[in-house]
Amino acid sequence: MFESAEVGHKVEKAVYAKEEPKLREALLNAQFDLSQNGKFATLILIGGVDGAGKGETVNLLNEWMDPRHIRTVAYGEPSDEERERPMMWRFWRSLPPRGEIGVVFGSWYTAPIVDRVIGKSNDIQLGNAIDRILHFERMLSDEGVLILKFWFHLSKKAQKKRLEEIESNPRTRWRVTKLDWERFKIYDKFSRISAHTLRETSTANAPWTVVEGSDPRYRSLTVGKILLGAMRKRLTEKTIPKDRVAAPLAPVMDNLQLLRSLDLKQKLDKKTYDKRLEKYQGELNLASRNKKFRNRSLILLFEGSDAAGKGGAIRRITGALDARQYTVIPVAAPTSEERVQPYLWRFWRHVPRLGRVTIFDRTWYGRVLVERVEKFCAEEDWMRAYSEINDFEEQLVEGGAIICKFWLQISADEQLKRFKLREKTSFKRFKITEEDWRNRKKWTDYEAAVADLVDRTSTEIAPWTLVEAEDKLFGRLKVVKTVADRLAKEL
Repeated sequence: MFESAEVGHKVEKAVYAKEEPKLREALLNAQFDLSQNGKFATLILIGGVDGAGKGETVNLLNEWMDPRHIRTVAYGEPSDEERERPMMWRFWRSLPPRGEIGVVFGSWYTAPIVDRVIGKSNDIQLGNAIDRILHFERMLSDEGVLILKFWFHLSKKAQKKRLEEIESNPRTRWRVTKLDWERFKIYDKFSRISAHTLRETSTANAPWTVVEGSDPRYRSLTVGKILLGAMRKRLTEKTIPKDRVAAPLAPVMDNLQLLRSLDLKQKLDKKTYDKRLEKYQGELNLASRNKKFRNRSLILLFEGSDAAGKGGAIRRITGALDARQYTVIPVAAPTSEERVQPYLWRFWRHVPRLGRVTIFDRTWYGRVLVERVEKFCAEEDWMRAYSEINDFEEQLVEGGAIICKFWLQISADEQLKRFKLREKTSFKRFKITEEDWRNRKKWTDYEAAVADLVDRTSTEIAPWTLVEAEDKLFGRLKVVKTVADRLAKEL
């Protein structure tokens, strides 16, 4: 895979002097057009062998273009905060917004490759990491991100020469460490595993470009021209082509929707409710203080019909927890900052550390609910969201999270009664909006959307619990009991 990057590519001084000013001006213009266009972000991944000019090239790009609109991030060993979350959490946080360029050193490729080289992982684990990367980059691409991946290569002989040159210069000696020479000893294995990883992850939507790093002028012009060509091409495209990535939805032939099968007549008397609530809240409190929970986290997702009682159920959960231990995230329409990022970005930001609880009042399922029903996004976008959400939740669980998902359901008649009560009650009036009334007109559309999301995202590791919430006491108790039982089972 690296043969063409070991032939000795060079660019003469005169050629570089002629090409560099034109390329620099063109890149500045393309960057300006990108910021004005604002429809996509550009993400540049930098990888390769030590001494191949990765840092010099990125510094040059920042010199050629406006560094105010370039976000350069270098990743080393994860911090304690990062180790207590899924592996991809730290990468999600630094994604560039639409209209800007992001440059990433030490990307999501570094750990899988290095771990395999030093024997910390095996081929199966490397393969799993590659699959995770492919899913991640596919999602970014589908969300409009322009991904460019550059691998800077040197032959073994050229790398040794380069390290010796840097080390012999008093001004640059600090750049070569003992670790660099230790890595040089395993060059062959590193090269073999890197080549395998690049082959498996070079896709149409996120291709790798291998750049010979021995000649600074050659590598600079090569990277600059490839970046310019990709940005110009994307800027001239009217739409970003998208593929359907999920099976078509099956129509309901007998009009029997999932939510209509629930028994909404179930009730609890106040005395029984109070007694059982105290029991399950006590169990939940004990579980949250269990030593084993220090190595886990709890994520609770609440969706449901408007006025179904999500807030009341959440308060019964928080009533059993230490206020220092949990965070409640109310989810509304995305902010201007959130709209310029992939839709899961705003949820990744709130992934809890180990030993913590995060409660979402409305969730990432808005993509396949309100955005689907109200046509806020294209069909292919919400269709692919099912698999993206499953992948997201799988990563959360791999990172130690326990996930409980609740859909609270009431009848249309009960909803109308609660709406009218809210309008008449001064301290509840803020809860009712024009949007709530509009949503009632699309009741059957939401029923179909809920059935599809349960069918496609209720998994063994993150199952949905459908809550009959016509009677508030019954619904609240079912939620608290479900969380307490789940924690007891997991711990």
